[in-house]
Amino acid sequence: MPQPLPRPAGIEPAAGWCPVPAPAKLNLFLAITGRRPDGYHALQTVFQLLDWGDTVWLRPRRDRAIVRLGEPAYAPDSSRDLVVRAASALQASAKLDRGVELFVEKRIPVGGGLGGGSSDAASVLVALDVLWGTGFGLERLAALGLSLGADVPVFVHGRSAWAEGVGEVLVPLTLGERHYLVADPGVAVPTAELFQAPDLIRDAAPATIVDFLSGTVLGNAFEPVLRQRAPLVAGLLDRLGAFGDARLTGTGGACFVELPSRAGALAAQQELAAEGWACRACAGIDRSPLGAALEGRVPAGAASLPRQHFS
Repeated sequence: MPQPLPRPAGIEPAAGWCPVPAPAKLNLFLAITGRRPDGYHALQTVFQLLDWGDTVWLRPRRDRAIVRLGEPAYAPDSSRDLVVRAASALQASAKLDRGVELFVEKRIPVGGGLGGGSSDAASVLVALDVLWGTGFGLERLAALGLSLGADVPVFVHGRSAWAEGVGEVLVPLTLGERHYLVADPGVAVPTAELFQAPDLIRDAAPATIVDFLSGTVLGNAFEPVLRQRAPLVAGLLDRLGAFGDARLTGTGGACFVELPSRAGALAAQQELAAEGWACRACAGIDRSPLGAALEGRVPAGAASLPRQHFS
């Protein structure tokens, strides 16, 4: 998995910066059950949060400037940068005359279906709600986040969840201790093309939470479509299949397999890494560490926020 950008000198709690976690996610299953009147696809999925992800650093400013340090290669235009857009959206909604400086220690592969951009944006919204003292609360922040992306609300709420709609109708789930090997083939997935693919199943029978928990529904609607279009993803799924039921997350191209223990996940990671695959052993978590990182914080004294981030 990618190493984060080196953090510039001076980005540390002692200098007024606040680090907050932005966890990755897996889609444990994903089905398309139809098309909504607004043209969007109706989805059913289960979001599993992971104990690994990015770290977002924030430092409030007294002016209105929103500045992201460290040019993100995937978003040279700030209008496409979800982190900047999240801060701008909250600033505009709250009619604030305050700004913020931002830096992201990026570990989650871009465009892999692991939710990195959405999680970063959600962490910005939740953290700035505290640091700016806007007092929006999670429901209002989730609604604001939905305007940025369908996956943002689940990260705002910070719970593994069953999701419907475009992914914004959430029911929290307690999934318990789970261990995964997550691997990224480094393939740029044409998401829009996949949604338009003629072989994509768009009329799956609606499932229930009970169906998922009983193991009746599994799989990802995009997996057979992507297998035909991305041989490297197909090869990775086949390789992970040696360890168990390998699956695609989101629209890919990252894939994962559940292992029975942490030791098993680490052993599988060592084996695949020796073959040159970018991979990581991760644990599933029911609650994001984001809320705990901000618990008890107020706008004043933000520099003393405990340093809780991923390694």
